[in-house]
Amino acid sequence: MNARDRILSRLRQARASQGSPLQPPTEGERRRMLPLPELSDEERLECFASEAAALGCVVYRMSRGEALEQIMDLLDGDKSVLSWAEEELPYPGLHELLASLDVSVAPPDDGNVRVGITGVSAALAATGSLVLESGAGRPRSASLLPDRHIALLTPEQLLNDLESWQSAQQTLGYPAFKDASNTVIVTGPSKTADIGHQLVKGAHGPRELHIIVLD
Repeated sequence: MNARDRILSRLRQARASQGSPLQPPTEGERRRMLPLPELSDEERLECFASEAAALGCVVYRMSRGEALEQIMDLLDGDKSVLSWAEEELPYPGLHELLASLDVSVAPPDDGNVRVGITGVSAALAATGSLVLESGAGRPRSASLLPDRHIALLTPEQLLNDLESWQSAQQTLGYPAFKDASNTVIVTGPSKTADIGHQLVKGAHGPRELHIIVLD
């Protein structure tokens, strides 16, 4: 028996002597992390926009025509973007419209592209968060590599909170964990203050997060 096997054997013996480390299920109704009152669709959108803005996001609510103009403004002359596949975006024909304006979709591993465009799987009003599921047609690089991330969503994708999303996942059979290659919850632009308590933006992802809610 080598050193590794001896260590694993001791760990197994210790675990067996202590019994199961699992705790019994919590009894009674679980409390929601950030309880919200009953909200109308409009109130939910206002809550999401307020929370996201407080995190440093820029939130727009506009038509698709206005959104195209806003995207071009955010490109600021760039001629390529990273993007989810067009069928994964809540904006039919966006890639064709961008191509007509001389903007191409770059390969997903192009680290020189400054702007990324994605859809979302859900948006959470209580925390201003976005749920992003990556997989076929939804490269995670589009929301991680560029310095500026543009997320497109519709009001129908807005949920109250994380618990609402978890409940929906349970009903659907947890596709975010079974079907997606990766699922992340994005709450504001990337930032850290780990070193010297100095705030640094863009440490682990985009420095800017622009959220366009499409009417």
